[in-house]
Amino acid sequence: MLASVAATLALATALYGASSAGVVVPSAGAQAPASGPVHAAAATGRIEGTVVISTRLTVRRPQMRIYADPGSGALPPAPPRDAAAAEVRNVVLYLEGDSATLPGSADLVARRRKGSIAQHDERFEPHVLAVMQGATVEFPNQDDVFHNVFSFSNAAASGGFDLGRYPKGSSRAWTFPKPGTVNVFCHIHGDMSALLLVLANPFFATPDENRRYVIDDVPAGDYTIVAWHERITPITRRIHVVAGQTTTQDFNIPLPQGGPR
Repeated sequence: MLASVAATLALATALYGASSAGVVVPSAGAQAPASGPVHAAAATGRIEGTVVISTRLTVRRPQMRIYADPGSGALPPAPPRDAAAAEVRNVVLYLEGDSATLPGSADLVARRRKGSIAQHDERFEPHVLAVMQGATVEFPNQDDVFHNVFSFSNAAASGGFDLGRYPKGSSRAWTFPKPGTVNVFCHIHGDMSALLLVLANPFFATPDENRRYVIDDVPAGDYTIVAWHERITPITRRIHVVAGQTTTQDFNIPLPQGGPR
Protein backbone atom coordinates (compact mmCIF):
# COMPACT_ATOMS: atom_id res chain seq x y z
CA MET A 1 0.00 0.00 0.00
CA LEU A 2 2.84 2.42 0.83
CA ALA A 3 4.28 1.82 -2.60
CA SER A 4 0.89 2.69 -4.18
CA VAL A 5 0.63 5.99 -2.25
CA ALA A 6 4.16 6.94 -3.22
CA ALA A 7 3.40 6.27 -6.87
CA THR A 8 0.29 8.51 -6.70
CA LEU A 9 2.26 11.37 -5.12
CA ALA A 10 4.97 11.07 -7.73
CA LEU A 11 2.39 11.27 -10.51
CA ALA A 12 0.73 14.37 -8.97
CA THR A 13 4.10 16.10 -8.59
CA ALA A 14 4.97 15.40 -12.19
CA LEU A 15 1.68 16.83 -13.42
CA TYR A 16 1.31 19.94 -11.23
CA GLY A 17 4.58 20.62 -9.42
CA ALA A 18 4.78 21.88 -5.83
CA SER A 19 5.57 25.30 -4.34
CA SER A 20 8.12 25.75 -1.64
CA ALA A 21 5.28 26.56 0.76
CA GLY A 22 3.60 23.25 0.07
CA VAL A 23 0.77 24.81 -2.00
CA VAL A 24 -0.03 22.92 -5.16
CA VAL A 25 0.27 25.20 -8.23
CA PRO A 26 -0.28 24.43 -11.89
CA SER A 27 2.77 23.49 -13.91
CA ALA A 28 3.72 25.43 -17.05
CA GLY A 29 1.74 23.08 -19.25
CA ALA A 30 -1.47 23.08 -17.18
CA GLN A 31 -4.44 25.35 -17.94
CA ALA A 32 -5.70 27.81 -15.30
CA PRO A 33 -9.40 27.63 -14.41
CA ALA A 34 -11.57 29.83 -16.62
CA SER A 35 -12.60 33.13 -15.03
CA GLY A 36 -15.31 35.67 -15.89
CA PRO A 37 -14.89 38.09 -18.82
CA VAL A 38 -12.48 40.96 -18.28
CA HIS A 39 -13.69 44.38 -19.55
CA ALA A 40 -11.13 47.07 -20.22
CA ALA A 41 -11.91 50.40 -18.58
CA ALA A 42 -13.26 52.96 -21.02
CA ALA A 43 -10.68 55.61 -21.92
CA THR A 44 -12.78 58.53 -20.72
CA GLY A 45 -12.38 61.45 -18.34
CA ARG A 46 -14.44 64.16 -16.71
CA ILE A 47 -14.73 67.92 -17.22
CA GLU A 48 -16.03 70.09 -14.40
CA GLY A 49 -15.95 73.68 -13.28
CA THR A 50 -17.76 76.74 -11.97
CA VAL A 51 -19.67 79.39 -13.92
CA VAL A 52 -19.78 82.95 -12.56
CA ILE A 53 -22.07 85.61 -14.02
CA SER A 54 -20.75 89.17 -13.86
CA THR A 55 -23.08 91.96 -14.97
CA ARG A 56 -22.67 95.33 -16.57
CA LEU A 57 -25.34 97.87 -15.72
CA THR A 58 -27.52 98.65 -18.70
CA VAL A 59 -31.08 99.85 -19.17
CA ARG A 60 -33.47 96.98 -18.49
CA ARG A 61 -36.18 96.54 -21.06
CA PRO A 62 -39.64 96.90 -19.53
CA GLN A 63 -41.84 93.81 -19.63
CA MET A 64 -45.27 94.37 -21.06
CA ARG A 65 -48.05 92.63 -22.92
CA ILE A 66 -49.82 93.97 -25.94
CA TYR A 67 -53.22 93.34 -24.38
CA ALA A 68 -54.75 94.33 -21.04
CA ASP A 69 -57.66 91.95 -20.59
CA PRO A 70 -58.79 91.54 -16.98
CA GLY A 71 -57.42 88.53 -15.16
CA SER A 72 -54.11 86.88 -14.36
CA GLY A 73 -52.88 87.11 -17.94
CA ALA A 74 -53.03 90.91 -18.12
CA LEU A 75 -49.59 91.40 -16.56
CA PRO A 76 -46.37 89.48 -17.13
CA PRO A 77 -44.86 87.47 -14.24
CA ALA A 78 -42.52 89.32 -11.89
CA PRO A 79 -38.81 89.01 -12.69
CA PRO A 80 -36.56 86.93 -10.39
CA ARG A 81 -35.08 88.68 -7.36
CA ASP A 82 -31.50 87.71 -8.23
CA ALA A 83 -31.31 88.05 -11.99
CA ALA A 84 -27.64 87.10 -12.21
CA ALA A 85 -28.16 83.87 -10.24
CA ALA A 86 -31.16 82.99 -12.38
CA GLU A 87 -29.16 83.52 -15.57
CA VAL A 88 -26.64 80.83 -14.56
CA ARG A 89 -29.32 78.27 -15.42
CA ASN A 90 -29.45 79.72 -18.93
CA VAL A 91 -25.79 78.90 -19.61
CA VAL A 92 -24.87 75.79 -21.58
CA LEU A 93 -21.38 74.27 -21.62
CA TYR A 94 -20.70 71.97 -24.56
CA LEU A 95 -17.90 70.40 -26.57
CA GLU A 96 -17.47 71.20 -30.23
CA GLY A 97 -17.64 68.20 -32.55
CA ASP A 98 -20.18 65.85 -34.07
CA SER A 99 -21.22 62.38 -32.95
CA ALA A 100 -18.57 60.81 -35.21
CA THR A 101 -15.68 62.53 -33.42
CA LEU A 102 -17.42 62.50 -30.03
CA PRO A 103 -19.43 59.26 -29.79
CA GLY A 104 -21.42 58.65 -26.62
CA SER A 105 -22.87 55.48 -25.17
CA ALA A 106 -26.31 54.37 -26.32
CA ASP A 107 -27.71 55.22 -22.88
CA LEU A 108 -26.22 58.73 -22.90
CA VAL A 109 -27.48 59.47 -26.42
CA ALA A 110 -30.96 58.23 -25.50
CA ARG A 111 -31.08 60.52 -22.46
CA ARG A 112 -29.87 63.50 -24.47
CA ARG A 113 -32.63 62.96 -27.03
CA LYS A 114 -35.42 63.66 -24.54
CA GLY A 115 -36.51 66.95 -23.03
CA SER A 116 -39.38 69.01 -21.68
CA ILE A 117 -40.21 72.71 -21.56
CA ALA A 118 -43.28 73.35 -19.42
CA GLN A 119 -45.64 76.32 -19.66
CA HIS A 120 -45.86 77.22 -15.99
CA ASP A 121 -46.90 80.51 -14.33
CA GLU A 122 -47.04 81.97 -17.83
CA ARG A 123 -43.39 81.27 -18.48
CA PHE A 124 -41.53 78.62 -20.39
CA GLU A 125 -39.56 76.54 -17.87
CA PRO A 126 -36.72 76.10 -18.36
CA HIS A 127 -36.07 79.16 -20.47
CA VAL A 128 -33.08 77.41 -22.11
CA LEU A 129 -32.91 73.70 -22.88
CA ALA A 130 -30.00 71.88 -24.51
CA VAL A 131 -30.68 68.60 -26.33
CA MET A 132 -28.96 66.41 -28.90
CA GLN A 133 -30.08 66.43 -32.51
CA GLY A 134 -32.92 63.99 -33.04
CA ALA A 135 -34.43 64.86 -29.66
CA THR A 136 -38.18 64.92 -29.07
CA VAL A 137 -39.20 67.70 -26.68
CA GLU A 138 -42.51 67.81 -24.81
CA PHE A 139 -44.30 71.14 -24.17
CA PRO A 140 -46.84 70.47 -21.37
CA ASN A 141 -49.32 73.20 -20.38
CA GLN A 142 -49.46 73.46 -16.58
CA ASP A 143 -51.39 76.77 -16.44
CA ASP A 144 -55.12 77.43 -16.11
CA VAL A 145 -55.08 79.33 -19.42
CA PHE A 146 -54.58 78.26 -23.00
CA HIS A 147 -51.07 78.42 -24.42
CA ASN A 148 -49.54 78.03 -27.85
CA VAL A 149 -46.05 76.93 -28.86
CA PHE A 150 -44.52 77.98 -32.15
CA SER A 151 -41.22 78.85 -33.80
CA PHE A 152 -40.02 80.36 -37.06
CA SER A 153 -36.54 78.82 -36.68
CA ASN A 154 -35.48 76.72 -39.66
CA ALA A 155 -33.36 74.59 -37.32
CA ALA A 156 -36.64 73.06 -36.11
CA ALA A 157 -38.06 72.52 -39.59
CA SER A 158 -38.34 74.39 -42.84
CA GLY A 159 -40.43 77.39 -41.86
CA GLY A 160 -40.52 76.37 -38.19
CA PHE A 161 -43.49 74.73 -36.45
CA ASP A 162 -46.76 75.60 -34.71
CA LEU A 163 -48.33 73.28 -32.12
CA GLY A 164 -51.55 75.30 -31.89
CA ARG A 165 -53.53 76.25 -28.77
CA TYR A 166 -54.13 73.70 -26.03
CA PRO A 167 -55.42 73.77 -22.43
CA LYS A 168 -54.07 72.82 -19.02
CA GLY A 169 -53.16 69.16 -18.67
CA SER A 170 -52.33 68.78 -22.36
CA SER A 171 -48.91 68.32 -23.89
CA ARG A 172 -47.65 68.43 -27.45
CA ALA A 173 -44.22 67.51 -28.76
CA TRP A 174 -41.81 68.28 -31.58
CA THR A 175 -38.70 66.47 -32.86
CA PHE A 176 -35.59 68.50 -33.71
CA PRO A 177 -33.61 66.67 -36.43
CA LYS A 178 -30.57 68.91 -36.88
CA PRO A 179 -28.22 71.11 -34.82
CA GLY A 180 -29.04 74.78 -34.39
CA THR A 181 -30.72 77.39 -32.23
CA VAL A 182 -34.51 77.34 -32.00
CA ASN A 183 -36.43 80.31 -30.60
CA VAL A 184 -39.80 79.32 -29.15
CA PHE A 185 -42.74 81.64 -28.43
CA CYS A 186 -46.41 81.67 -27.42
CA HIS A 187 -48.93 83.33 -29.76
CA ILE A 188 -51.19 84.21 -26.82
CA HIS A 189 -48.60 85.66 -24.41
CA GLY A 190 -46.15 87.79 -26.37
CA ASP A 191 -43.55 88.06 -23.58
CA MET A 192 -43.15 84.28 -23.24
CA SER A 193 -40.04 82.88 -24.89
CA ALA A 194 -37.73 79.89 -24.67
CA LEU A 195 -34.66 78.76 -26.50
CA LEU A 196 -33.57 75.29 -27.56
CA LEU A 197 -29.91 74.66 -28.24
CA VAL A 198 -29.81 71.54 -30.42
CA LEU A 199 -26.29 70.08 -30.36
CA ALA A 200 -24.45 67.57 -32.52
CA ASN A 201 -23.05 65.42 -29.70
CA PRO A 202 -24.21 64.38 -26.20
CA PHE A 203 -21.42 66.08 -24.21
CA PHE A 204 -22.96 69.17 -22.65
CA ALA A 205 -24.21 70.44 -19.29
CA THR A 206 -26.05 73.26 -17.52
CA PRO A 207 -24.74 74.62 -14.19
CA ASP A 208 -26.64 73.62 -11.05
CA GLU A 209 -27.85 75.91 -8.25
CA ASN A 210 -24.28 75.99 -6.90
CA ARG A 211 -23.04 77.23 -10.30
CA ARG A 212 -21.10 74.03 -10.94
CA TYR A 213 -21.26 71.86 -14.05
CA VAL A 214 -20.00 68.36 -14.87
CA ILE A 215 -19.56 66.64 -18.24
CA ASP A 216 -18.85 62.94 -17.67
CA ASP A 217 -17.54 60.06 -19.79
CA VAL A 218 -15.70 62.28 -22.28
CA PRO A 219 -13.37 60.33 -24.61
CA ALA A 220 -9.73 61.19 -23.92
CA GLY A 221 -8.37 63.85 -26.25
CA ASP A 222 -8.12 67.56 -27.01
CA TYR A 223 -11.30 69.62 -27.40
CA THR A 224 -12.79 73.07 -27.59
CA ILE A 225 -15.29 73.68 -24.80
CA VAL A 226 -17.87 76.42 -25.33
CA ALA A 227 -19.71 78.51 -22.74
CA TRP A 228 -22.93 79.68 -24.40
CA HIS A 229 -25.55 82.22 -23.33
CA GLU A 230 -28.13 83.82 -25.59
CA ARG A 231 -26.87 87.36 -24.91
CA ILE A 232 -23.12 86.93 -25.36
CA THR A 233 -20.63 85.87 -27.98
CA PRO A 234 -19.80 82.27 -27.02
CA ILE A 235 -16.62 81.89 -24.94
CA THR A 236 -14.27 79.10 -26.02
CA ARG A 237 -11.36 77.38 -24.31
CA ARG A 238 -9.05 74.55 -25.37
CA ILE A 239 -8.88 71.64 -22.93
CA HIS A 240 -7.12 68.29 -22.69
CA VAL A 241 -9.03 65.31 -21.29
CA VAL A 242 -7.03 62.44 -19.76
CA ALA A 243 -8.60 59.02 -19.22
CA GLY A 244 -9.51 58.45 -15.59
CA GLN A 245 -8.82 62.04 -14.59
CA THR A 246 -10.79 65.28 -14.08
CA THR A 247 -10.07 68.42 -16.07
CA THR A 248 -11.20 71.68 -14.44
CA GLN A 249 -12.34 74.64 -16.53
CA ASP A 250 -14.05 77.62 -14.91
CA PHE A 251 -15.87 80.41 -16.76
CA ASN A 252 -16.62 84.04 -15.93
CA ILE A 253 -19.37 85.32 -18.20
CA PRO A 254 -19.80 89.11 -18.53
CA LEU A 255 -23.53 89.42 -19.06
CA PRO A 256 -25.33 92.70 -19.72
CA GLN A 257 -28.50 93.23 -17.73
CA GLY A 258 -31.77 93.67 -19.56
CA GLY A 259 -31.78 91.88 -22.87
CA PRO A 260 -34.45 90.32 -25.04
CA ARG A 261 -36.33 88.24 -22.47
